[in-house]
Amino acid sequence: MMGLEGKRIGFGVTGSHCTYDQVFPQLKRLMDTGAEVIPVVSYTVQNTDTKFGKAEDHVAKIESITGKRAIKTIPEAEPLGPQLPLDCMVVAPLTGNSMSKLANALTDTPVLMAVKATIRNQNPIVLGISTNDALGLNGVNLMRLMVSKYFYFIPYGQDNPYKKPNSLVSDMNLLPETIEAALNGQQLQPVIIPHINDNMVE
Repeated sequence: MMGLEGKRIGFGVTGSHCTYDQVFPQLKRLMDTGAEVIPVVSYTVQNTDTKFGKAEDHVAKIESITGKRAIKTIPEAEPLGPQLPLDCMVVAPLTGNSMSKLANALTDTPVLMAVKATIRNQNPIVLGISTNDALGLNGVNLMRLMVSKYFYFIPYGQDNPYKKPNSLVSDMNLLPETIEAALNGQQLQPVIIPHINDNMVE
């Protein structure tokens, strides 16, 4: 992606631990474009060990890929607005919990503060959703963000419609293309896609 060289891109990671193996390679792709990538991690990412790995290992990998210490607190994220502005802020994966907070203007994690700081500067926010309830109670929050200014989505689809019929996950392979489109004020299309993976077999 030639259009990202020299761009200053925030990269927020929230607690969809099962999606990290899809997101981390795209983080590396961003680095390969020549973009400056500033990592921001939620409290869940920092503190929660799961079957998908230890929290400290996830944070270490993010910092290793970007070559920067991750932003871990709300005070550390706030200057991304007035003092250290970003060209674009990415949140991938974006959990349903963080999506519901974002859609209702709640700012209680470093990632959400980084988003708020970037909106202050009227710069684009790219969201890569990963949530089991996007077609359930969280659907209203997804649609609120879909029609809100400054928000752009990595195209998404159902990842397991038979066992998790309300679940939607972005195709993280489209992350760099979505960022470049967002920087041009455009939503990468189509935004709703067939999301083919091994889990889609009934």
